[in-house]
Amino acid sequence: MPHSEWITVTAIGGIALILALTAVVTALCRRIKQPAVIGEITVGICLGPSLLGLLPGGLPERFFPAEIRPHLGVVSQVGLLLFMFIIGWEFNSGALKGRFRSTGTIWISSLALPMALGIGLAWLIYGSHDVVNGHTVPFTEFALYLGVAMSITAFPVLARIIAEQGLQSTRTGTLALGLAAADDLLAWCMLAVVVALTTATGTAGFLTVMAWSAVYVAVMLWLVRPALAAVGDRLKVAHTPYVAVLVAAGAFTSAFTTSHIGIHAIFGAFMFGLVMPRRRDSLLHRVALPPLESAGKLLLPVFFVVTGLSVDLTTLTAGGVLQMVAIIAVACLGKLGGVALSARLTGMGWKDATVLGVLMNTRGLTELVLLNVGLSLGLLTVQLFSAMVLMALVTTGIAAPVLNLLLRDRTGTPLVATAPRPADGTEAAAAGRPGVAGATAGHGHGHGHGVG
Repeated sequence: MPHSEWITVTAIGGIALILALTAVVTALCRRIKQPAVIGEITVGICLGPSLLGLLPGGLPERFFPAEIRPHLGVVSQVGLLLFMFIIGWEFNSGALKGRFRSTGTIWISSLALPMALGIGLAWLIYGSHDVVNGHTVPFTEFALYLGVAMSITAFPVLARIIAEQGLQSTRTGTLALGLAAADDLLAWCMLAVVVALTTATGTAGFLTVMAWSAVYVAVMLWLVRPALAAVGDRLKVAHTPYVAVLVAAGAFTSAFTTSHIGIHAIFGAFMFGLVMPRRRDSLLHRVALPPLESAGKLLLPVFFVVTGLSVDLTTLTAGGVLQMVAIIAVACLGKLGGVALSARLTGMGWKDATVLGVLMNTRGLTELVLLNVGLSLGLLTVQLFSAMVLMALVTTGIAAPVLNLLLRDRTGTPLVATAPRPADGTEAAAAGRPGVAGATAGHGHGHGHGVG
């Protein structure tokens, strides 16, 4: 067999293995009432050096040789960009309206405390992770990045959990959705600044990246958005075979543009989704969203395994384990503790405040996206990346059992009936987006996707 054909066939076999294992493990996770993203992260870790690599025969290299990993990386990036585009398109800006006056204290605490604790943690552990691949990581970028990583909430996995717990019509559930939407939007903006700081050469380079970023945002808001709205209004049934293809081309072009600007491709895909027309009953929405969302769901498991191949828990020394415990503790204290305490101070009861904190502490796929950005930028060592991935797994995994405990009365009966799992649109329904199978449906996304 020619070598080029061997690479193609091996990559196809690896993808088949990934999809099959993901289907089995996510089905098991749903049986124990865990979001799909938990199973997807677990599959990724297990297929890497952390578990499969412990067995004789060098199995990770056999299944995923070094020569095919760049090809898997391209497939995973396509899935990731489609996921980010759908998240942007399904972003519920209505969840942000009219909430800041009454919930401003909670929102500020949900960002400020995790970020402050993340920067403090960075100061403590920087000496162990200041060199990546022979290059010294600047402390400013390292600290800001860790602060953003601690501040994130996975909006899609949160929406799925809220729907499954029957909280979508409660004040706590709707408040959590609004806070998470605001958190994620600001966190992505802050991450864009960190990426620009890392990739730019000096102050002049950073200012140039920021200037081009401002031009890009202005063009998207004032030129591309009206153009897309006009196209959507004029769309005919005869055009439907080409709509999804052209929309995908637009998302990838936007991602290509932001990558060249210096603020990473994921921001371009997300931004293109944000400027898409919002009418749920439009032909554009009905024709383009389902196939693109399905394509993203199909390819995202490859992203989890590519991530898992970079996670190596065997690199964790005794000190690394302590750091991992500290990372998980800081993540929970900052997000869960900060939100619960501030909610209590605004007059919410302790139980509702704790439920809100647990919901806001879920990180899911959104955290993995952020961690992969940090790894690709050379801000994270393999050891720290592995610890952070486990933090995302733990903070997402504890949500369902803790909520089940909090939402039961003394007789053990759930105070809120668990909502049945719809075939699609779970997160969309939770976010008040009827009929949308959103970037949210399967992954936790974990965004229902298995995005958040």
